[in-house]
This record gives sequence, structure tokens and C-alpha cells, in this order.
Amino acid sequence: MALEAVKNYFSKYGMAERVKEFDVSSATVELAAQALGCEPCRIAKTLAFMVDGHAVLVVAAGDAKIDNAKFKAQFKTKAKMLSPDETISLVGHAVGGVCPFAIKEGVSVYLDDSLKRFSTVFPACGSSNSAIELSIAELEEHSGFICWIDVCKNWQS
Repeated sequence: MALEAVKNYFSKYGMAERVKEFDVSSATVELAAQALGCEPCRIAKTLAFMVDGHAVLVVAAGDAKIDNAKFKAQFKTKAKMLSPDETISLVGHAVGGVCPFAIKEGVSVYLDDSLKRFSTVFPACGSSNSAIELSIAELEEHSGFICWIDVCKNWQS
């Protein structure tokens, strides 16, 4: 189970107890924000795309939307989200619980600039009813990200 894999990952760093599990769904930004009692923008949603035949994850703020022109400029291809089946087989997590932790080998992770305005954010933990609060430095450390990118819109104030 993906949630167990994420908990096992965080247990190596003494952080497993920080993984929150809910009695309600946190599968969407809105549901996660309700479950956590935070603003939707602080949910660190993880979006899965196909780029050059490989799975790519973009972690972005809950209020950000992919900007197709920026995505194409960054990745030299059109933004094509993975199907739910592809997400499970290529990333290792189901839609609604996708996160950059305990993922399959060969998956590239990028963090979007929309997250930089927060001191902490809440990514999912491999299931549709889990999350963890991480500082931006912790997200950088544990996501195994390649670099910060700017591929989103609708979040700048």
C-alpha cells in the first residue's frame, strides 16, 4: 500500500508520526484543506505528467493551475497528464494520494514556484485520506526534486 510505503520512508527520518490520516477524503485540494483546516492554497498538490516517455511530477500550490505555455517552454512538450492507471503503474500512488515520496525509480520531481510563498505546505502521503505538514526545506529534502520551476498561473497576488 502506498501510504505504508510513505510512512516507512518517513520513519527513516523519525517523521512517520507526522503523517496525518483522516476519517474523510483528502483526495482533492478542497477536501484536503477541509480535513486539515487550512487554506486550499497551502495544499501541495502533486500532478503527474508524461514527458518524453517518462513520468514527471510537478508539486504546486493548491490554488495554482498549469500554464500550458510555461509547461511547454520548460519541458519542450505539451502538458499531458497521466491517466489514473498510468499514475499507479508509473508513479506508484493512486490519483488523490499522489506525492513525491516513496515513488518508483525513474520518476522526476519538480517543485513549482507557487509553493515558495509559504513556510509550510501539506502534500499527500500516498492515499486519498492522508497528508503531512512540511517546511519548504523539508519538502526540498524529501521530494528528491530536480529543481524549482515556474509552470503555473493564477496564484500570484
